[in-house]
Amino acid sequence: MENRWQIAISAGLLAAVWAGVADALHLVTWIGFLSCSTFFAQTHSGIKGMLMAMTTNLSGVFWGWLIISGSSFFVSPLMGYTFTGIATAAMCLQASYQKLAFIPGAFIGCCITFAMGADIPAIIPPLLLGAVLGYSMSLLTGQLINLTQRLQGTSVAEIKES
Repeated sequence: MENRWQIAISAGLLAAVWAGVADALHLVTWIGFLSCSTFFAQTHSGIKGMLMAMTTNLSGVFWGWLIISGSSFFVSPLMGYTFTGIATAAMCLQASYQKLAFIPGAFIGCCITFAMGADIPAIIPPLLLGAVLGYSMSLLTGQLINLTQRLQGTSVAEIKES
């Protein structure tokens, strides 16, 4: 990986900023990091990648909520298992739609919902901001790469002139 330093600087700086913002706003920091990871794990970049991370993670939140809510109406744990199976199949099948094509994003959103006990108001803001964080890291990394290339080009030109 040729641009490791630029990636490291961008990720480290913006991770620190995110941690501070999340703390100041009383957001769950790790949810944002999972959403940021979704941005980098799927194949799209830019705005399209950010939206893919958001939509697939949010769909998983919906499926997780459906499993938890639906299961709560029944005494038998068998219904919970059934809801889990149906939702799992649906998360895979929804990938037929291009905007929901990243299956792991749905599973990440679902797992977050389980971990947070379906506390949707606590989940949504850091989930959306985490995708923005990933997009921002990508943009900053690109800027740092361009800056590095310009600086290296200048130093090479200066050496040739002397």
